[in-house]
Amino acid sequence: MNALHLYLQNLDHNYRYIRKHLQPSTQCIGVVKAAAYGSHSIAFAKRLVELGIDSLAVAYTEEGVQLRESGILTPIMVFYPQKDTLQSLLHADLEPCLYSKELMETFESLLNQNGIQNYPIHIKYNTGLHRVGFALEEINWVLDKIVAPCFQLKTVYSHLAASEEKRPSSQCDLQIQRFQHIREQHSHSNKNLPKFHLLNSSGVFNYPELQFDAVRCGIALHGFANRPEWDQQLKPIAELETHISQIHEVHEGESVGYDQGWKASKNSRIACLPLGHADGIGRHYGNQRSSVQIHGNQAPVVGNVCMDMLMVDVTEIQCKEGDRVLLFGKDYTASDFASQGGTISYEILTAIGPRIKRILHP
Repeated sequence: MNALHLYLQNLDHNYRYIRKHLQPSTQCIGVVKAAAYGSHSIAFAKRLVELGIDSLAVAYTEEGVQLRESGILTPIMVFYPQKDTLQSLLHADLEPCLYSKELMETFESLLNQNGIQNYPIHIKYNTGLHRVGFALEEINWVLDKIVAPCFQLKTVYSHLAASEEKRPSSQCDLQIQRFQHIREQHSHSNKNLPKFHLLNSSGVFNYPELQFDAVRCGIALHGFANRPEWDQQLKPIAELETHISQIHEVHEGESVGYDQGWKASKNSRIACLPLGHADGIGRHYGNQRSSVQIHGNQAPVVGNVCMDMLMVDVTEIQCKEGDRVLLFGKDYTASDFASQGGTISYEILTAIGPRIKRILHP
């Protein structure tokens, strides 16, 4: 009925394009959090390992455990470990990104209790995004703490708040300046010099001179880099399709959907599609704010999107029940569809619900 087609050959293209534009010494961290941006985390991660990815990254411990249970042995960073999952993280041989004093001290105690030394960790600094991360004022505290024998500091990193913003960007410039300071402090104080990384997908395109020792790529591997000219160099992986369940003849003046969200200005044909906000298609796509493709024609979404269904106007389209409907794909991309609902590719991709079958195309 509904299917999210995933074309892994496009992942190959995106990875190789990115790798081609990295310095030979720059490592690539493949971000596969949130079910690999709503696709298929295990298949996606395994393909990246085959392609030669240096390491993987997830948001939370449970995601990393799932990858380990699937047989993936590649180093896996956990961006946002929580205190109550540190034992599971340790058991699965995952690498925590430590971002606060409390978290770091808790993990240190856990390592000491288990008699573990030289466990790989990553340190995250807040340079202006103000999400998670050590404050600049805490650098000396961190420098004193990381010499503990239980720790092996692998990387030090931060995250730009506006990496896709046209240069010059005052926000990014300030963060870059702060990160350079962090880098200098760690370089002068650590006998075993860690690797440093700052760039996400957009940053790889916008700040190629700041690759440092590694970059973190997530959405770009799926074919998006947050600027149209960059997107053109990549290939979207995901294609979301459904089929027409029923077609109604709606007379002029009649309404469609909850709360009479749309009224026909003329006699119309309305097609019902078996997708709704339970599948990741939010109400903000309704009321003619977005459209889907049927036989290459745009069919506007009418009325309010329901939990399990949405309705489109096919008055001017030759179609029948059972015909294929494309929400997004190669030419009409997830970014295109998302923009109609006032959002971004990240949201529509990661919102695609579990009722939609994932079909892998090698």
